[in-house]
Amino acid sequence: MQRRFIDYLIISLKGIAMGAADVVPGVSGGTIAFISGIYEELIDALNSINFSLFKTLKKDGFKSAWTQLNGNFLLALFTGIGISVLSLAKALEWILEHHPILIWSFFFGLVLASILFVGKQIKTWNIPIILGLSIGALVAYYITTIPSIDSSDSNWFLFLSGALAICAMILPGISGSFILVLLGSYKIILGAISNFDLKTIITVGLGAIIGLLSFSRLLKWLFKNYNNLTLAILTGFIIGSLNKIWPWKNVLSFRTNSHGEKVPFLSESISPLNFEGNNQLTYAIILMVIGFLTIFILEKLGSKKQ
Repeated sequence: MQRRFIDYLIISLKGIAMGAADVVPGVSGGTIAFISGIYEELIDALNSINFSLFKTLKKDGFKSAWTQLNGNFLLALFTGIGISVLSLAKALEWILEHHPILIWSFFFGLVLASILFVGKQIKTWNIPIILGLSIGALVAYYITTIPSIDSSDSNWFLFLSGALAICAMILPGISGSFILVLLGSYKIILGAISNFDLKTIITVGLGAIIGLLSFSRLLKWLFKNYNNLTLAILTGFIIGSLNKIWPWKNVLSFRTNSHGEKVPFLSESISPLNFEGNNQLTYAIILMVIGFLTIFILEKLGSKKQ
């Protein structure tokens, strides 16, 4: 496919939009790729990274392998994603630190609407589908009730977080950042990007590369062969996970991480009416509604694109 410089610039702008979506728990970069019309090309390019690519590199040289990879497209796209992630991380870290209820309210609205967005893609409802949705919801809810993982800032766990999050990031409707929130590593990774902690960034990045190259094929196979059941389990997973991002929490106990900082260890969701010093309820509800409507606006844009 012959493209001009302006075409690659537009692809980079789409990458910036994807990066912004991937940083925010509740919006998927895959959704933005789908809406902007590059999703299929992205999946094809990612799946071209296999042994045949290395055979082409060895036999015909770098130029032929780069063409087979659709390298210009991937370079332009991931450049945009990188610019967006690096520029937004600092702002989001500050908001999470100073206005947690407001930002989590916005995220909650995004994720709530994502349930409808993903669930409506289920074409057929039967007992296995309902069972898959129920199991997904119960498992996710159970995960949100267990204490924060002590090793959430260890290298192996950050590597695993990167691998799991990247799989969600390429799926329309499923947020990779939300997976990081559920795992308890969202703030750690966000802080690492904001402060240019190269060790953490490289660890997460390597996990993301491994996850992208291995799990993307598995996910593609699942969607091809068990589309409805996969969507049902994912929908249930998101439903059960809502407890994790409920804005109003009562911290029951703390732990000290490897950096000597006190972080919440065990907490419970409470009513906003019972939250001490809550003078942001109106703004929180408004932001929740805005987050909810954002998904539907994106879906409308996607429908028009289709």
